[in-house]
Amino acid sequence: WDTAGQEKYRALTKMFYKDAAAAVIVYDITREDSFKEATSYWAQEIKDNAPKNIVLGVAANKSDLFDQEAVDEGKGREFAKEIGAIFKLTSAKNQSGVEDLFISIANKLEDPQWEANKEEERKNKRQTVKVVKKTEDSNKEIKQGGKCC
Repeated sequence: WDTAGQEKYRALTKMFYKDAAAAVIVYDITREDSFKEATSYWAQEIKDNAPKNIVLGVAANKSDLFDQEAVDEGKGREFAKEIGAIFKLTSAKNQSGVEDLFISIANKLEDPQWEANKEEERKNKRQTVKVVKKTEDSNKEIKQGGKCC
């Protein structure tokens, strides 16, 4: 999901994090306020609402405008390191770094240790599922006993 950081979508984002395997925090290297929003608001949102083992990426976007850089690359790399994220310089305009970022995320998702941690997290969640089958003839519910699926 791409909310472009817009205020009107913030209430919706929490439901996207719930079962997310990966998230990318994007900031504009030409705008210091974009970086501040990424480091304060979005990083905290993900920490508070996403699974603990979510794979994170940080995209320092608009690298094609390096001559207008307002956020030093080192600050971006340090932020990514602090939150355990993959860092990449990207440009949506010329598509540089974008594919590399997603390949890096996919590789981390394929890591056996990540999968083991994800499975452990699933086991620790307590969920109850009620399976109900409706008959074709009526609206009567027939409760299925025992196990699901």
